Amino acid sequence: MIDAYEDPGAPDVRGGWRYLWWLVRCQPGRSVAGALLGSSWMVLLAATPYLMAKAIDEGLEPGDWAALAGWSFALFAVGSFNAWLSIMRHRTMTRVRMDANFRTVKVVVGQAVRLGAALSRRTGAGEVVTIGVGDVQTIAGALTVVGPGVGACVAYLTVAALLVSVSPALAAVVLLGIPAIVVLVGPFLSRLQGAETEYRNRQGVLTARIADLAGGLRVLNGLGGKSLVADAFHRDSQRLRAQGYRVGAVTSWVQALGVGLPTLFLAVVTWLAARLAAEGDITVGELVAVYGYVAVLVGPVAFWVECGYQLSRGVVAARRVVRFLRLEPMEDRGTRDAPAEPSVLHDPESGVSILPGRLTALACARPADTATVLDRLARYTPSRATWAGVPLDEIRLPQIREHILMADHEADLFAGDLREVVAPQRAAGNGATGHNELAAALHAAVADDIVQGLPDGLDSPIDAQARNLSGGQRQRIRLVRALLADPEVLLAVEPTSALDAHTEALVAKRLREAREGRTTAVTTTSPLVLDHADTVLYLVDGKLAATGTHLQLLTGEPGYRALVARDVEVAK
Repeated sequence: MIDAYEDPGAPDVRGGWRYLWWLVRCQPGRSVAGALLGSSWMVLLAATPYLMAKAIDEGLEPGDWAALAGWSFALFAVGSFNAWLSIMRHRTMTRVRMDANFRTVKVVVGQAVRLGAALSRRTGAGEVVTIGVGDVQTIAGALTVVGPGVGACVAYLTVAALLVSVSPALAAVVLLGIPAIVVLVGPFLSRLQGAETEYRNRQGVLTARIADLAGGLRVLNGLGGKSLVADAFHRDSQRLRAQGYRVGAVTSWVQALGVGLPTLFLAVVTWLAARLAAEGDITVGELVAVYGYVAVLVGPVAFWVECGYQLSRGVVAARRVVRFLRLEPMEDRGTRDAPAEPSVLHDPESGVSILPGRLTALACARPADTATVLDRLARYTPSRATWAGVPLDEIRLPQIREHILMADHEADLFAGDLREVVAPQRAAGNGATGHNELAAALHAAVADDIVQGLPDGLDSPIDAQARNLSGGQRQRIRLVRALLADPEVLLAVEPTSALDAHTEALVAKRLREAREGRTTAVTTTSPLVLDHADTVLYLVDGKLAATGTHLQLLTGEPGYRALVARDVEVAK
């Protein structure tokens, strides 16, 4: 079974069926063992009625107690051995399913890491959560077909061969009847795939809405939008429930037919065999054997139906995984190295230039416009942006990521103690230097009070997305993390938007001091931050309209003055 450090391999993403087959090929020995154990177990189930027929015809009926004892002992031995086979089959198939589960988890997590910042731009959180919570388990369950599924086919052929020796007519009925049952169930499996696909899609939408609610419930309460979002969630959940009923309706038919049709078939074959026994065409022992053979066949047929059901759901889940694995991060065609010394970042589309070694602020009435500019300068979206006159597309992407850090004010915060959240590389403690750097970053982000207010300081547990902290505290924690990374170029999106005026002024002052001589660009409309910037770039409709200091723009740009004055009113 795959371990935590093993390479999961390159998945086959050409389709759902191919992905499932790839999971089987990744563990060929275990898959073959599961098929052999499953086949042996089911074939020995069919041996039970054969041995019972021998005990009746050769021991009980003629009164040969030695023969009866011999066949009875053989029946006990086969039953005991088959019980052991059943245990080994189950253990092997559990390992097959767990390997498929863990391998899928690893390739999905690896793809999420590979996509990096592009993940949220390519797919929703609900899609990823649905894959991790439901689809992974469904795919693992579909691999049951490897063991009992193959065994059912072998047992079917074995029983048919045994029935030929008893009565060719009965063998013909069995050979034709069992495929007829499978054909009757087939259309329901096709309907199940369609219903299950729609259900999974709606489930992903609802999961995304739940995640949004969990992260923004406090804001919604403040804005009075809680009831509006609750109504939308109610509508989505009702649609999901209705679709779940449709899936359940098809599933109930599949399961009912899987149990009912084999039982009905058993009754028909038993009646035919009883007629043959009454007419003297077969012995009493053979009648018992026929009943046992057909009773044994109920298991394989039920396995076929169950495997068909599991495969239908597994293919739907595998297609979702494949769709996720096909997503590609931003293409890296760069062949050149990053500039050897601090250089100008320039975005031709907006006219924005970030000078090295300075604190630059981008101000715009629409925050999304300035965030888009930083996206281009950090090469998270295709653009004609340049660094030291060299197009960013021509510079190796790993080097861009090494030197330029994009700090989003809504960046994810993972669960763990506070020390791990802000400095995972220093969580174990790397001496006084690491401690001093952490203390300096906390001071620069005005986050000392957060540490002091927590019961265990830096060792206090933090929830996922830091939901046990306020919005302003989360923002400062994100800033601490960015400062500890100490990038050559820091691009920060609205780093103080959730702070009160006093804290915001302190952060602006200390950020300038902490980043002295380093290239820093922030997007903001707060005069408390703008006043500390070396250069302020005023954008209108995503284009550079004016450049200067905060005081120069207040004096010479009416639009800028109106934008900042409105922000002052909000701050008051």
